[in-house]
Amino acid sequence: MSQTTPWEITRTTLDGSEGIADQLVTEAPLEMRLGDTPLAVLMRTPGDDADLLLGFAITEGIVLAPDEVADVKAVPGDPERNRWEIVLADGVRVDPEQFRRNLYTTSSCGVCGKASIDALKVAAPEPLAGPVLGAELLLSLPGKMREVQETFDLTGGQHAAAVFDPAGDLLAVREDVGRHNAVDKVIGALARARWPLGETVMLVSGRVSFEIVQKAAVAGIPVVGGVSAASSLAAELAEELGLTVIGFLRDASFNIYAGGRRVRSR
Repeated sequence: MSQTTPWEITRTTLDGSEGIADQLVTEAPLEMRLGDTPLAVLMRTPGDDADLLLGFAITEGIVLAPDEVADVKAVPGDPERNRWEIVLADGVRVDPEQFRRNLYTTSSCGVCGKASIDALKVAAPEPLAGPVLGAELLLSLPGKMREVQETFDLTGGQHAAAVFDPAGDLLAVREDVGRHNAVDKVIGALARARWPLGETVMLVSGRVSFEIVQKAAVAGIPVVGGVSAASSLAAELAEELGLTVIGFLRDASFNIYAGGRRVRSR
């Protein structure tokens, strides 16, 4: 299934209207199974589905580390590949009913299906003291992410999440119609090679929410930035866990909401 869908639209201005061919970002359901048991339905942009489900399994606390997952694979007999299974490593036991969601998770959901704030506080490793990042380096990151947002260029409808090393080099970027999905995809993509992700910076293309900070904390990412604002709960959680949260990271300024010790002005 393609990440974009052709669509005929009517473009209207004060001078009139015309029909043109456009591309919409594809949004489709993804059923996640643990063995034969369905756990959740995520509304996502197809592509990087194995990354999405590995990242989701880790950041939701279904597994504690990537090595507890032996494989993430499409269920046979589904031509559109919208049903996927997480295969646990030998000796790992998980009660699927503990994590089963009765509601599907929409692309903009965030904390859908969660019973309480306390249930969201998945155990996270102690964050590292660093990295300490200069303002100039931080301000360079949105442009680097924007350069590789290929599906956004076609549709204007994709969120992105990128992870950088302390030198500002891009480690991975993923796009999705859902901002939380983009975060899970990029975490899942990197988790196979290194865990926890350690002295890295994660940048998201929108606001920094509570769940984005929580997912970063579980992955061991100490610095989270966004091109838009942070929520109050995101800032409070970052303070509680010792993370750095930066918002409105664009043009020539940014706001530090928590963890300013990791940012130097020059």
